[in-house]
Amino acid sequence: MPAEIHVRDSVSIPETELGWRFSRSSGPGGQNVNKTSTAVELSFDVAESPSLPDPLKQRALQRLSGRLVRGVLTIRAEDYRSQARNRDAARDRLAAVLSEAIAPPPKKRIPKKIPRGINERRLENKKRRSGVKRARSRRWD
Repeated sequence: MPAEIHVRDSVSIPETELGWRFSRSSGPGGQNVNKTSTAVELSFDVAESPSLPDPLKQRALQRLSGRLVRGVLTIRAEDYRSQARNRDAARDRLAAVLSEAIAPPPKKRIPKKIPRGINERRLENKKRRSGVKRARSRRWD
């Protein structure tokens, strides 16, 4: 079991900041489903986490606002028949969600001026096409 979850660059979350809950899972497993708690709910308090620097924490809170309940991010995993694999899946999902949430915003696109030759060719092509269509629409005598 890893002691930390690596999120991005120098950001890692220690296992001590994670909350785990286990319950019975739906889906495959036969009678095993009825007697073992394989579903995993992973909770991470984004708002109170000391391992996230303040600028990244604010960015994460803003981007994840629709998924948070009182600053806590909850991820449920019940894809596998074993609790250990579901725990790993929940850790991986947490890392992916947080990595995307704290990623820096993309660089703004700087619009470039269209070269004159390209614009002239485009206009010439339009004139040629309109001429062809105009010739088609004339009546034949």
